Amino acid sequence: MKVLGLETSCDETGIAVYDTERGLLSHRLYSQIAVHAEYGGVVPELASRDHVRKALPLIKEALADAGMTTADLDGIAYTSGPGLVGALLVGACMGRSLAWSLDLPAIGVHHMEGHLLAPMLEETPPEFPFIALLVSGGHTQLVQVDAIGEYTLLGESLDDAAGEAFDKAAKMMGLPYPGGPALSKLANEGDDKRFDFPRPMTDRPGLDFSFSGLKTCVRTKILELAVDGVLAEQDKADIAACFQAAVVDTLALKCKRAMQQTGINRMIIAGGVGANQKLRQQLRETAHALKGEVYYPRPEFCTDNGAMIAYAGARRLLAQQQADLAVKVVPRWPLVELPALAEQQV
Repeated sequence: MKVLGLETSCDETGIAVYDTERGLLSHRLYSQIAVHAEYGGVVPELASRDHVRKALPLIKEALADAGMTTADLDGIAYTSGPGLVGALLVGACMGRSLAWSLDLPAIGVHHMEGHLLAPMLEETPPEFPFIALLVSGGHTQLVQVDAIGEYTLLGESLDDAAGEAFDKAAKMMGLPYPGGPALSKLANEGDDKRFDFPRPMTDRPGLDFSFSGLKTCVRTKILELAVDGVLAEQDKADIAACFQAAVVDTLALKCKRAMQQTGINRMIIAGGVGANQKLRQQLRETAHALKGEVYYPRPEFCTDNGAMIAYAGARRLLAQQQADLAVKVVPRWPLVELPALAEQQV
């Protein structure tokens, strides 16, 4: 089955073609970083307009890359949530209309299920069951994955997601947009032992996260060290390094607990923060200490992309799940509400 995937949940337009027999055939990605940079964050209306401008040209390019036309497609998958409602509607309207015009089945895909299944696109995918750390600008969750659609939420952030905390801390330090990658790069030049930042909620049982207090610690340290409102470059690098170390330590400890509590020693890391090299290294060490393995999507599939949507949609279309003719998006959509697939259909 050859499926066209459309990802338009936020500020990246991702288009891909996935074949259940041959694997990923093509993928194209357009990032709106330049569009939103002058505002220091995503402007929803601008995001929606840019998806309208970019999606159709990218669809044509992805099909050409795959050596296909729309006549060769067997199904359409599009992100229907969670995300920005206007951005979601662009992809949903386009995907649902294209499927109707071609008389093809279509499916609305859960954005986080796409991230969760992104490691399946690699040469050595993980076997079920595994623990998933979904860590991005909008979500920080630990999920037990027994099969596609069989998800148990183990823990989640009670306030800011890890990626959101990275972005906000970077903005406090005056780093350029997008802040998270800029902070991680600056952290490489800093001393991560200089300041004693807390590891939130690690001194109590449970698998939930909280990063808002850590963000406040960054603000307090900036005010303490700044001279006439200006922070020295080395102070800035040291704060970045200590902040990153605190987030990574917290995530690694919670992942270790999740593996110990469930008895599952396979773990996948997905979402934009999953591209952080310090996090990858520490989680690899954590998993190996428990005689386990950790799996990641390639860096280009950590951020939002069409390949993960095409793959997740293909698995559900193969299981005879499909959307009706109505265009529906779900800006807030718990992952655990998704239906499971029958074993023989996965």
